[in-house]
Amino acid sequence: MPLWVLWLIAAVALGIAEAFTLTLSLGLLAVAALVAGVVGAVGMGVVPQVLAFIITSAAGILVIRPIARRHLKQPPLLPSGTDALVGRSAVVIEQVTGDHGRIKLQGEEWSARALDEDHVIPAGVHVDVMEIDGATAVVYPREALP
Repeated sequence: MPLWVLWLIAAVALGIAEAFTLTLSLGLLAVAALVAGVVGAVGMGVVPQVLAFIITSAAGILVIRPIARRHLKQPPLLPSGTDALVGRSAVVIEQVTGDHGRIKLQGEEWSARALDEDHVIPAGVHVDVMEIDGATAVVYPREALP
């Protein structure tokens, strides 16, 4: 069996292992084995195949992997879910205190509580959502309360 076929078998095995581990390292080594297999398939000897594997795997692990890991750790550009509600404006529909209340937020009714436990926010007042705590919006009035 030619050596380049063994490189291709190694590439497939490493690719399968990467699918189970999701480390990115094994996937980069699979690509390097594939490159070495292609180098062997075009008729080059053992030394060029090994050099192709070493150079490709080193480039992948030292250059591509850190870039990919940095991208994986970045937060999403657009907040979604409850994170997208923070900073939005809402209207109090049932008096909000430090313990309970109701607001209308993005067309939906939400349970709410005041950020400052001493505040009592009457119905009809516009508030800003400061955070979402479970299923409760923590709010603060837009204007000073009387």
